[in-house]
Amino acid sequence: MTNQRYAGINQDANEGLTHLGRIVRDAWVFGILPETETCVGWSASQMQTLYEKVHAAWEPYAHLPSRLPDDLRERHMRLYSEAITSAKAKGWDAELKEDD
Repeated sequence: MTNQRYAGINQDANEGLTHLGRIVRDAWVFGILPETETCVGWSASQMQTLYEKVHAAWEPYAHLPSRLPDDLRERHMRLYSEAITSAKAKGWDAELKEDD
């Protein structure tokens, strides 16, 4: 992603259930970004900076949703449940294949 720009979570594969999409969604969970920010056109350096903020936000919770306080855990569940339901309805299969 040297000169490439992020397509944005709404145009990302599998309803944004990709590495970059999860960074955006987690930024929403922690309030780093408003849920209206889809990161369309963001550069690699902008996404890296966002990743670092999200990573730091997860550290107190050992990167485990089960350790989030109730309000964050509920937001996490809502955001990911919506994405997973929508992706499955569009044919996404969460099962890993031999080449994954």
